Amino acid sequence: MNPDQLTAFQANGGFTPSAVSTVLIGAVFAVLLVWGVWALRVAYVGWSQERLSEHQLLGVAMRFAAIYLVLTFFLLS
Repeated sequence: MNPDQLTAFQANGGFTPSAVSTVLIGAVFAVLLVWGVWALRVAYVGWSQERLSEHQLLGVAMRFAAIYLVLTFFLLS
């Protein structure tokens, strides 16, 4: 954005584009963590009731960790 656009954005919105970026990235990570806790809890309950094997439980955990790492790399670099 050029300086005129930045000034107009801040004057109309009351905040800077970097503040909006920080809030959106925080929201993405909050949703991801809530989803991850839900997925791990459901997988754990399935494992404790012997509906899932240990390998399937670990698969859920590894997929969540992989998604978290990939999003961290793309959004915070």
